[in-house]
Amino acid sequence: MNNRPDMTARTNVRWTICALLFFATTVNYVDRAVLGILKKTLDESLHWTQVDYGNVVTAFQIMYAAGYLFAGRLMDRIGVRAGFSFAVGFWSLAAMAHAAMRTVLGFGLARAGLGLAEGGSFPAAIKAIAEWFPKEQRALATGIFNAGSNVGAIACPLVVPWLAARWGWQGAFFATGLIGFVWLVFWLWLYRAPDHHPRVNAAELAYIRRDPPDPPAHIPWLELLRHRQTWAFMVGMAASSPIWWFYIYWIPDFLSVHFRLDLHGTQLPLMTIFFFSSFGGIGGGWLSSHLLRRGWSLNAARKLALLVCSLCVVPVFLTPLVHSLWLAVSLVALAAAAHCGFAANLFTLVSDTVPRKAVSSVTGIGGMAGAVAGMVFAQVISRHLDATGSNYVVPFIIAASAYLVALGLMHLLLPRLEPMPLEKGPHVPT
Repeated sequence: MNNRPDMTARTNVRWTICALLFFATTVNYVDRAVLGILKKTLDESLHWTQVDYGNVVTAFQIMYAAGYLFAGRLMDRIGVRAGFSFAVGFWSLAAMAHAAMRTVLGFGLARAGLGLAEGGSFPAAIKAIAEWFPKEQRALATGIFNAGSNVGAIACPLVVPWLAARWGWQGAFFATGLIGFVWLVFWLWLYRAPDHHPRVNAAELAYIRRDPPDPPAHIPWLELLRHRQTWAFMVGMAASSPIWWFYIYWIPDFLSVHFRLDLHGTQLPLMTIFFFSSFGGIGGGWLSSHLLRRGWSLNAARKLALLVCSLCVVPVFLTPLVHSLWLAVSLVALAAAAHCGFAANLFTLVSDTVPRKAVSSVTGIGGMAGAVAGMVFAQVISRHLDATGSNYVVPFIIAASAYLVALGLMHLLLPRLEPMPLEKGPHVPT
């Protein structure tokens, strides 16, 4: 361990790490959201159908599922610094490769590479939060870094049409892919584990390590599937992740079809949706952290925050029935914000209940479940829209109800948020 200055005032290096994770998540979502912004342009240039587009989205989801699963295990084995560096470098190259593609197959291959590498983002980030923050701050820190997804979604409709107008859709993919390499320089410069970081003093390290340490243990992959904690997270991800993908990939098309907006006309509505949704992750994380500081149990604080977020999603079913653009935007913005609050607490459940050595692995397993569900949802929605002439009523009904269903199932699996027992035993969910 590096020598540390003996200072009374606690350093706050952990928030610098949180900022790095925030910007990584921003880059992650910029690279994946470009496709949704350029959908209409690609439809016209490459003569895609809704099913073609759905297949390209599905290619991403298949490999994202695999990437999430294997990246989670990789992060637990080689550590966050090296693992995250590899993931960001790989996905940035894949994002740039879109510029060279001209067919559905080519785009599918590029999206598959992007998905495989981007699957490492959240397992790495959640593991970093578990290493750098005590439980009372994890939901807030998760909400803050996850707000990067909203910033990325805000930046896309602002920047991508401008890039496409100047250099074509190819230039938009190439330029956005370059951003990841800029982030990578700062990550390699600033990131170290808390025990080895030269800027962390003894007071901050003690605060980070204030929770009881996990007993050293290697938990095999299949053993993780024996525990209810893993299955509860999988259920939450499988229900909520496809809805977020729906907002990223199909809301631009919904606005274009329902309100007859062109590429530039969707800019302000999309920026508004994702700007306001960014406050949801921070607010949802703050709510459960605030309740914990007031003496609430971990179980009550996390689940109340999840319930509040689930209820705030419900009005989104009205979106395709309203005739006011800004009322529709408001409904989607509220639902997207609630999703981010739900996600902040959902991801925090992993670090609350799973030993640090297995946090990335469980995050990867749950992420795989979410990606597989997203893949199925993309196929169903694309075919539904193709068959009904882009009627969005059913997708929004599913979006409105998914979170309450998920929370009910999670509560049945985990009536109390208890730490995952390390010894082997009959923990298969019934």
